[in-house]
Order: sequence, then C-alpha cells, then structure tokens
Amino acid sequence: MENFLLSANAVVPMFLLLAAGFLSQKAGVLSREDVPRFNKVAFRIFLPCLLFYNIYCSDLSAAVKPGLIIYAVCGVLLVFSAAFLSVRRLVPREDWKGVIAQGIFRSNFVIMGIPIAQALVGADQLGAVTVLIAVVVPLFNFLSVYVLERFRGGSVHYGQVLLEVAKNPLIVSSLLGIAFQLLGIRLPKLLEQTVSSLSVIASPLQLFLLGAFFRFDGLGRYVRPLAAVTAVKLFVTPAVLLGTAAFLGIRGGDFVGLIGIFASPTAVNSFTMVQQMNCGDAELAGDIVVMTSAVSIVSFFLWILIFKNLGVF
Repeated sequence: MENFLLSANAVVPMFLLLAAGFLSQKAGVLSREDVPRFNKVAFRIFLPCLLFYNIYCSDLSAAVKPGLIIYAVCGVLLVFSAAFLSVRRLVPREDWKGVIAQGIFRSNFVIMGIPIAQALVGADQLGAVTVLIAVVVPLFNFLSVYVLERFRGGSVHYGQVLLEVAKNPLIVSSLLGIAFQLLGIRLPKLLEQTVSSLSVIASPLQLFLLGAFFRFDGLGRYVRPLAAVTAVKLFVTPAVLLGTAAFLGIRGGDFVGLIGIFASPTAVNSFTMVQQMNCGDAELAGDIVVMTSAVSIVSFFLWILIFKNLGVF
C-alpha cells in the first residue's frame, strides 16, 4: 500500500495538471493554437532556469556518472536503430516512416521526466537527472533531424544540425550551470532567488500546456500506427531497458533518471519539428504526442509501482 500511494502521488499531480490544461482548452480560455507561443516562452525562459538551477545547486562530482551516461546514450541509440530499421520494412506510407520512428525513440524527458524524478527522489537529488538531460536532449534533436530528412529523401547537413543543437537554450543553460559549478561562481542572493522562482514555474506550466495541446477527435484516423507506437514506446521499451538497468544494479536517483528517458511519452517538439520541416504527416505526429501522453499516466504508475516493489529505488 505504501508503494501504491508513492506511485499515485508521483502520477496523480501530473494527471491533474494535464487535465487542467485540457479543460482550459475546452472552456475556450486557451486554444490549441496558443500552445506553441506559450511553449516558446517556457522553452526559452522557464526550462533553462530550471536546468541551470538544478545543476547550480547540485554536487557536480556526484551528479556526473559516466556509467549512467553511457547506458542512457547506448539505450537511446538502440531504440533509435530498432525504430529506424523497423519502419523501413513495416510501415507502408513514406510520410509516416520518419514520424513513427521519431515517435518511438524521442522522449518527453524534460517535461515528464523531471516531475516524476522530483516526486520520487526529491528536488535536491536531481543533479544526475539534469546532467542526463544535457546529454540526451541534443542526441534526441540530432537523431530526429536525421531520421526525418532521411525518410523525406533529403540530405542531412550535419554542421547545421550541430549548430542548432549548440544554440538550444536547454543545452546552453545546462553548460552554464556546469561552468558555474566548476568555477565556483555564486550568484548574488537576489538573482539566485529570482532564478529559483522562475525554475519552479517550468514543470507545472509545461504539463498544463501539454494538456491544452490534447485533441482526441482525430485519433480514429490513425488507430493502428498509434496503437503500435504507444505499445512500443510506453511498454516494450521500458520493459527492456529499465529491466536491464535493474539487472545491472542501477539504483535510486540514477534509475529514476532512466525512467524519465525510457518510460516518458513522445516529446511535444517532435510534432513541432515535423510541422516546421514539412517532413511527414504532422497530424499523425501530433496525435502520437497526445496518445502517448494520455496513456503514460497509466504506464508511469505501473512502472513506478513495479520497480518500487522490487526495491530498485
């Protein structure tokens, strides 16, 4: 019962924030078309403050764990490779291939992973999770551009992709946090409190906006691809990679960071990227985000309950 309540306490607040965003959209307070504009503010201000502050307040010597980083990167590359090869053979429509592959390997690590980690291990234990974000997010971005361009038939300009990754506010803020830690630089108290206040807004705002992005009226058009992506993304991938991590002895906050990577739903930015690059069926990309995010409330609860009962964290 204690583990059941812990799992519920981690997941229910996320569900309520998603529901609040969805109901706000239905009530006309916030339209689905407004979400990208607010997301841009969160992406450029609140989330960078969150990542910077988490690293700034953490013990960097304990947060940087090469073995954990190697496992996370290898896991992402494994899922990417399996998705890439599978869609080439199994998906009949060309405009679905890149979208489905991205939907399988790209996780909503920042938006969904951080609230889960905070609920399970506490905000003061997020150093390792934030360092993982600094490594995994640029990898997701690079692989997404590659797979979308590859299935569109275009050429990938690696230098341009790397430049865009380097300018990503999440990467810049993470590197700044690491630099402040290594150099021993401390912010003035007033500025530190301001950054702290901005960082607190990030996770609830992003979950609220994700709920406002939900639209279920068009899901019936893509029943088979949505069912396949959701099953692989939220159940098959976590079973394999989280199960392997537990077998290898990864525990505590390190394991919770891997839950954020391998059990999270598809990233909202996957839809934005398909839309902006015109590299596939954007409606399918959006519906993958909606379906995996909605079902993740159940899958998160199950995985947390299972691994908590196994004493992994």
